[in-house]
Amino acid sequence: MDYADFITTVERQAGVSGEEAERAACTTLGTLAQRLSVGEATDIARRLPGDLRSCLVAEGPPERFHVDEFVRRIAAQVGVDPATAERDARAVFSALALAVGPDEFADLRSELPKDFDPLLDAALVEAPPRPAAEPPAAPILSFDEFLERVAGRTGLDRARAQRAAEAVLQVLASRITGGQIDDLESQLPVELRPALERGRGRTGGRARPMSLEAFVGAIAKLEGVSRSEAAQHARATLATLREAVGEKEWSDTTAQLPGEYQPLLKRETWPDPSRGVAGGPAT
Repeated sequence: MDYADFITTVERQAGVSGEEAERAACTTLGTLAQRLSVGEATDIARRLPGDLRSCLVAEGPPERFHVDEFVRRIAAQVGVDPATAERDARAVFSALALAVGPDEFADLRSELPKDFDPLLDAALVEAPPRPAAEPPAAPILSFDEFLERVAGRTGLDRARAQRAAEAVLQVLASRITGGQIDDLESQLPVELRPALERGRGRTGGRARPMSLEAFVGAIAKLEGVSRSEAAQHARATLATLREAVGEKEWSDTTAQLPGEYQPLLKRETWPDPSRGVAGGPAT
């Protein structure tokens, strides 16, 4: 991504002029540099257009401020209200995600506290698609269809089904490689991307060894439910994931999981969410 592409992305995402986009980009990157280690700021700067590298200069150890302070500093420097500063920062993070790629963006996320997650998640959802040799195929399941199937298989309402699905996908993403996360994201609705990216951000895209007990426990903690409920939600979400990505991606994903995960992966007879009657084995 060159400088013009970066600024145009910010301009379009934030709905501002080119001059305002340039100011927002440099201010946001400069404030971000204050929060990152020198090594991470340097890694990101190397992947940015030359005209933006001078904005991302880290001096000394990272400061330990949270997202509210991050937005406040941007607002004070640019001379706008916090809501406008947050909108502009979100647009800059969208452009940054395109410029540095998912693995480096995950490394960036890993150095920020969890209260940055909503800002980063929104930036990822709003970001334009990365250029590809061929346009990606439309997802097999829409976001609503994915959640409806999880809800039908768990008896949860839609809001709780979304929370369950996102918890399972986040923990799964911390257990598989960054490349496999990319492959899943290419097949899934864009609204599920933030959950996968949160998982990637905790490991930097490096698969973390995790027992079945630890996997279910992590889901239970994220959802705030019992372990038995977490296991049920994992089975339902993974069955829906299989339907959403197809057999090849499903096989590639489960190949990275140890054999003890089979109780969560095996085919089961589920109620058919579209008809409300018993269906065949999950596929």
